[in-house]
Amino acid sequence: MRDALTIDVVSDVVCPWCFIGKRRLEAALVALRDETPELPVTVRWHPFQLNPDLPPEGVDRRSYLEAKFGGPARAAQIYDNVRAVGRSVGIAFDFDAIERQPNTLDAHRLIAWAQSRPEGDAQALVEALFRAYFLEGRYVGDRDELALIATQAGYDPAVAQAFLGSDALRAEVRAAEAQAREMGVSGVPFFIFAGKTALSGAHEPATLLDAIAQARAAA
Repeated sequence: MRDALTIDVVSDVVCPWCFIGKRRLEAALVALRDETPELPVTVRWHPFQLNPDLPPEGVDRRSYLEAKFGGPARAAQIYDNVRAVGRSVGIAFDFDAIERQPNTLDAHRLIAWAQSRPEGDAQALVEALFRAYFLEGRYVGDRDELALIATQAGYDPAVAQAFLGSDALRAEVRAAEAQAREMGVSGVPFFIFAGKTALSGAHEPATLLDAIAQARAAA
């Protein structure tokens, strides 16, 4: 077996099941560390846009729900289930607070930027983006808002703002998403463990641990 475990997660910051999947992965990793505390684990985040065709300025949330679900009433029915699952993993989704549906390209660029830095760990930023959107109703398609979220996740505000104001990593993010779709990823979250086993969906921790065990045995 290898001495380290890499977990690749394909997700979108406006995907509620991706937030749930993150929580379940965290629970699985707590159990894994209890069993094998010496095992180094690296989690890498990869881009996937649920709505890649949205304009850079996003769209009105009500209009978005009308187009996607047939209106707020149908959306409410769907989100009731998501809220219930969210509560089971400690997430208090506030879908009513979301006023605008964003294009998430810049959010993915920001995550890629965080992972390109020397520390390389974007966990705090990914958590901050999920919380900002789903718990606080903040507009994660705005570069100033993204810079503020990055600051709250521990990054230098001026450096984050300068990055977001550039076109850096735009082509790389688009290429990474295209690669994910070419691999057959059509829904998120999508997990790849040690490059050996893959799971699509926000599975329970036990299922994630089984996939991790299979991947480590195959390494």
